Amino acid sequence: MNRSSGTKSPDADAASGRHQNGGALLAEVEGKTTAEVLFAARAEEFLAGLRNERGASEHTLRAYSRELRAFTGFLTESLGEGAVGAVPLSRVEHTHIRAYMALLLDKGLTKASVARALAAIRSWFKWAARRGLVESNPAQLVSTPKLPRHLPRVPSVEEVNRVLDSLEPGRGPGSVGRGGAEDHGSQTEGAATWPERERVIFELLYGCGIRNSELVGLDMDSICWSDDAIRVFGKGRKERLVPLGDAAAEAVRAYLPQRQTRLETAGLGRLVQDGPLLIRLRVGVAKGAARLTTRSVGRIVKSIALSRGLAADVHPHTLRHAFGTHMLEEGADLRAIQEMLGHERLSTTQRYTQLTVGQIQRVYDQTHPRSK
Repeated sequence: MNRSSGTKSPDADAASGRHQNGGALLAEVEGKTTAEVLFAARAEEFLAGLRNERGASEHTLRAYSRELRAFTGFLTESLGEGAVGAVPLSRVEHTHIRAYMALLLDKGLTKASVARALAAIRSWFKWAARRGLVESNPAQLVSTPKLPRHLPRVPSVEEVNRVLDSLEPGRGPGSVGRGGAEDHGSQTEGAATWPERERVIFELLYGCGIRNSELVGLDMDSICWSDDAIRVFGKGRKERLVPLGDAAAEAVRAYLPQRQTRLETAGLGRLVQDGPLLIRLRVGVAKGAARLTTRSVGRIVKSIALSRGLAADVHPHTLRHAFGTHMLEEGADLRAIQEMLGHERLSTTQRYTQLTVGQIQRVYDQTHPRSK
């Protein structure tokens, strides 16, 4: 690949080491230029740091890997082989990144997609600057595309309560079709074939405001019964305690005996006390498969929501938005909502203030002397 001789650069060593370790970005090195391999090696180091040091989710790692793979390909075409011994990342300037953003827009990508790509590139160069591979982060000089403000539509309190009431024992329809099928190879199941579990899913997503990934990550010891709370590990494996309401606790207690029976029948009794809280319907069909997946939760939520008359775009995160919006409408403190949702920045939580303009107007009309 490298036709020149001389002292190997730190990047050359990195490329060699990552190739031996079989990194995802370096899975197919054959035929690639030296520059491309070196860029990919640095990207692999960065992704490894995200995984090991910051506890990034597999979803984040896949997204960042995809974005960096595309960007490193662009850099190879832009910079070429380069001088042997030079650190390729140090040759990347903000003009290269701007050109890449323009290329993505020309290809028809949305501004949101381009912004996600830029976020991954910024994080990579921030890491490179801390490592001394670049003097500064050139991506900081590139502006994020201005995104249209989309306020997520959330179901009303009445609509959510109607769904939750329908999930109580003996209240809901017997079947909602095949849209909520779980992943078991060629086998599929209806979403409402285990009503007690589905009720837990809705109660925890809406009643606790947790993310889909946080929900499926709950284990039995995540439930702190003495504190009426659940222990959640959010983004970056940051731990927080979220209140467990009476309705959610009741749903969990109704579900646990059935969970135990299914696990013991499948020969997985060891998971009764220490295993995942939410398990697959046909647990043990695949070897070691017990924990419910985020994909299955998404299908279950959408299928049940549609069968109860909610909008077609309802998904697990919709219930999280509803949690924050409804609490704010009822007068909850914004910082308390931030803590429960696990938002790192208050500005993220402040999105919910834009969803309650009607309530603000009502408060003004009722309280301000000049509104009479």
